[in-house]
Amino acid sequence: MKFKTSQAILRRKHVEELTGLSRSTIYARINQKTFPAPIELGPRSVGWRIGDIEAFLIAPANYRAED
Repeated sequence: MKFKTSQAILRRKHVEELTGLSRSTIYARINQKTFPAPIELGPRSVGWRIGDIEAFLIAPANYRAED
């Protein structure tokens, strides 16, 4: 899948497919600040910017979320 901008939004299922991580691992890593935090899209909806996921995929073992 090609994206026109690094600001495009990915939903969790697609993030799981791209990273190979499970939902529980994604949220555990978010809490540890070793995975990009999602952005709120609505009251019960979140997504991730493709640019944030791409940055994670460059070096997953060394990724640290910005404060």
